[in-house]
Amino acid sequence: MKKWLLPLALIFGIISILSGCSSKQSSGNGTTTISFLHWRGEDAEVLNTLINKFEKENPTIKVKMDIVPSDQYLTLAQTKLRDGKTGDIFTSFPGAQFEQLSKAGYFTDLSNDDFVKNYNENLITNGQKDGKQQAIPYQLVFNQPIYNTAIFKKLGIEPPKDWEGFLQVCETLKKNGYIPIAFPGDGAPAQFLNSMVMNNEPNEDALKNLQVGKTKLTDEWWVKTLSQIKELNDKGYFQNDVLGTKTDGAVALVAQEKAAMLATGSFAISSVQKQNPKIELDTLAPITVSADQAKYEGIHTSTFLLAINQKSEKKEAAKKFLAFLSQPDVASEYANGTSQHVTVKDVQYDSPSLQKLEPWISKKTLFQPRYTITNTNVEKAVTGSIQEVLGGTNAKEAAQKAQDIVKQNVSK
Repeated sequence: MKKWLLPLALIFGIISILSGCSSKQSSGNGTTTISFLHWRGEDAEVLNTLINKFEKENPTIKVKMDIVPSDQYLTLAQTKLRDGKTGDIFTSFPGAQFEQLSKAGYFTDLSNDDFVKNYNENLITNGQKDGKQQAIPYQLVFNQPIYNTAIFKKLGIEPPKDWEGFLQVCETLKKNGYIPIAFPGDGAPAQFLNSMVMNNEPNEDALKNLQVGKTKLTDEWWVKTLSQIKELNDKGYFQNDVLGTKTDGAVALVAQEKAAMLATGSFAISSVQKQNPKIELDTLAPITVSADQAKYEGIHTSTFLLAINQKSEKKEAAKKFLAFLSQPDVASEYANGTSQHVTVKDVQYDSPSLQKLEPWISKKTLFQPRYTITNTNVEKAVTGSIQEVLGGTNAKEAAQKAQDIVKQNVSK
């Protein structure tokens, strides 16, 4: 019997070693695969190029993108982050989603990481909470309509400086066979409201103060905003079936040059140009008051907040990828490839579309008011009131209905 013990021990030892080798192979032959969760599907081609560069520099790390459509990201992101297996590095919208994810403990403190120094400190404050840099906004965008400069030039139109001028521009476009404004019902309410409200109520905390009862959606400034949006729709300045139009459909209208403006923001430029590389685009903000009453020229947002999932078991690998994205040369390649300005310092903008928008960086713009709302239900009430007037509801009635929802969520 004893003669069998040694061979058996050797056999079991070999099996154990092979089993261990097999286990290592199943985890990627010594490589670590991290998940990059975000909503920018239109950036996938550029990001894949950058990921390939990163993987060559870091052969033991693989990056897998997990992309969720932007209109679903708010509701799905937290669910995907929960077990730590998806979104080792992930993105967040500013405002309500950032607050929600922060309270849930998903952010890893990045305050002491060297790559944070690569960013313009004035543009990343909305990724800070409780004295910590919990996330880093990567993109600098302008949340106001983009427009076809060739159409404007052909018709002798200049970006208007007051509300009457904006209405006249829309009327001229309509009479010449163009849809003045392509308005996606799923995304534009949350974007278009910002430039529409910025001069009707120039207090930067107007929407934020809804949450503590200092302002109301039944106040004159919001009723006026809803009335003006309804006016644009009633006069036929949006496409038919506004609420049934998805973002992709609205983008196509602009790319096909059927619509002259798109009621979202500069972040949509790359999507339009992918369908029509020759199209020339710029951005403008509707001025809802007289020229002498206008305080702001437009809206800016630092968004696409990059973060490390606190529940991840691969934080070091994720931080290496975040540090890579934070390098000025890498950020430049991302910016020029996606037509997105970024918050990284010392970036060179070679893209003609970005160079055209660069003057907006020095204009008097307001940080996106919607992102000052940190209560999701209040935010939904605000955007929901816009959808109500687009559906035909009177502005005062829509405002009152929304205010009733806000009242239920006001801080006591």
